[in-house]
Amino acid sequence: MNPKPIIISVAPNGARKSKKDFPTLPISPQEILEEAGRCVNAGATLFHLHVRDDLGGHSLDTARYREAIDLIKAAYGDRLIIQASTETVEIYEPKDQMRLVTELVPPSASIGVRELVPNAAHEMAAANFLAWSVNNKILLQYICYSSDDIVYFSDLLNREVIPKTSVLFLLFVLGKKTGQKADVAELAPMLKTMRDVLVDVNLEWAVCAFGDQELPCMLEAVREGGHVRIGFENNHMMNDGTVAKNTAELVRQFVITVKNRPIALFNEAKFLLESQQ
Repeated sequence: MNPKPIIISVAPNGARKSKKDFPTLPISPQEILEEAGRCVNAGATLFHLHVRDDLGGHSLDTARYREAIDLIKAAYGDRLIIQASTETVEIYEPKDQMRLVTELVPPSASIGVRELVPNAAHEMAAANFLAWSVNNKILLQYICYSSDDIVYFSDLLNREVIPKTSVLFLLFVLGKKTGQKADVAELAPMLKTMRDVLVDVNLEWAVCAFGDQELPCMLEAVREGGHVRIGFENNHMMNDGTVAKNTAELVRQFVITVKNRPIALFNEAKFLLESQQ
């Protein structure tokens, strides 16, 4: 049996870093488009997108997302799955996340499980929204930051707050709870929890990692059968201790380092993920 190909997602800007941190950070729609081109040529097949307001701050503005997505679609829509981030960054509320997705209807959206459903009072609205998203063929990725989040995800799934699609796509974030300094050892307990509580569930999962241990964390994810998310949102350091020029350079580093699994082509990524629809 051939090994499963690795889906490379990229997160080139995020919500918090700025031009003061990195003058080349892609912020404007044109800069984002140019980075999308570099990343797809390096091997990425999923583009995790954040947009900013006029002052460079995090935004969930529908028009700003639509402008950036339309540009990427026109140039690379046959090579990249475009994913809108709904991250709240302690600024927005679940209603804002849902508004963005229902207005935008993006090809894909990432959902922080505890951001969308912080407590029981939000469950009904979340269930309706997630069912609507699946019915409208939006590829959903659910974000978990800890083993507790995975248990919570499983509970929401079992109670059908989260719809039981044929494939569920998860992202495990390493380093968020440890001062944005990931360690490879964080992954094992999360995978154990996943395998203990998400029984008889068809999953695709990926890992992203804060800090300069990104590459070792990505290689461990690959070894365990997962996919990867790479980029300046979480890390800007090459494995040799130098600063990367951009996210595409981090992707190229990963591609030449990984050995035991092939890199997914666009159609392979779509086949693995979009069967949830």
